Amino acid sequence: MSKQPLSVAVIGAGMAGRSHAAGYRQVNTVFGDGLPPVRLAAVADANTELAEDAARRYGYERAVAGWEEIVDDPTIDAVSIVVGNTLHRSIAEALIRAGKHVLCEKPLAGSMEDAEAMVAAENAADVVTAVGYTYRRSPAITAIRDHVRDNELGEMTLFSGRYWADYACDPQGPLSWRFRGGPGSGALGDLGAHAIDVAEYVCGPIVSVSGGALSTQIPKRPLPLGAVVGHSSAPVSDEMGEVENEDTAVFSARFRSGFTGSFSVSRTASGMPNGLAFDACGVGGRAAFDWHRPAEYVFDDPQPESRTRGARQIIAGPQLPYFAGGYPMEAPGVGGGNAEMFVYQCRAFLDQVTGAPAPLPACASFADALRTMQVVQAVVESSKNDGAAVDIS
Repeated sequence: MSKQPLSVAVIGAGMAGRSHAAGYRQVNTVFGDGLPPVRLAAVADANTELAEDAARRYGYERAVAGWEEIVDDPTIDAVSIVVGNTLHRSIAEALIRAGKHVLCEKPLAGSMEDAEAMVAAENAADVVTAVGYTYRRSPAITAIRDHVRDNELGEMTLFSGRYWADYACDPQGPLSWRFRGGPGSGALGDLGAHAIDVAEYVCGPIVSVSGGALSTQIPKRPLPLGAVVGHSSAPVSDEMGEVENEDTAVFSARFRSGFTGSFSVSRTASGMPNGLAFDACGVGGRAAFDWHRPAEYVFDDPQPESRTRGARQIIAGPQLPYFAGGYPMEAPGVGGGNAEMFVYQCRAFLDQVTGAPAPLPACASFADALRTMQVVQAVVESSKNDGAAVDIS
């Protein structure tokens, strides 16, 4: 193992940016000692107060106002991009030109043109490029993926997925960047990107969509008087602005292996603070997951004794992927959640950067995230054509 520190930085100090910052801080506490020492170099955000607070909380050396300072610093090796989607391309291209490794949050970009350009930069780059699909790091979700791949559910018949959230229920919530951009860049791009990636992670590629329908429940919102952080509220003015994208989206999908899926996503689902859930059904069994109970999943396969047949609750423990070596208390039933997944993601990314023996699968690539955006775009096209079927290249 190299003794030379690996220097990291985070661009964006909001809700997800802090999760990346905290993740890098803990990468050497999980899965052995395969990484060199990690230097927590800098946190960048135009909101300097936010950057300073994140740097202090998570032990970074300094806070800076502009992402350009991260690009220009030759001592920084790897960088997370955790800002508005429309900024991803310009920052990623600049970091790649500077020879820095890049972990970009999803969705990949604010437009298909930008996403395709980022994939072109990835293909030409001599650095590691990756995208943050954190739900791939869930022990329970990965266990279900293994059940499907090992044919323990038999031939697949249905995937039913949803991602319901309520962060946009308040009509007085400020018109932040999340409500800008055209159809597909709202709940479908924000929440649906995760639902689509989880579905393909568990069940394989989606080849077509149909029945696409987008709707907006709150068409106007007040303009903010200052910076808006994450999904939080903020002071607003009396002036109203138009919401440019969808609050809710539904669609059906066909997977490459021939079975079908149904999806619904919403940011105006009251009482659902962060409701990712799915059922994967086959002729020989069913597996189900609900993020509101992240330390377990449901497994139902035929039992020889009729009296004991039915769904079983599988409690997360060292028998599941990523658990052994990844949790300080390696015992069944101790729980788990979002923070651990970001640690695992940052660890996998830095293992790719160093070329160390990888205890975790590699992160998703820019090309993987472009594919998700192609599915999103196909849903938008379906919605514009009365739900017509749209093939995905």
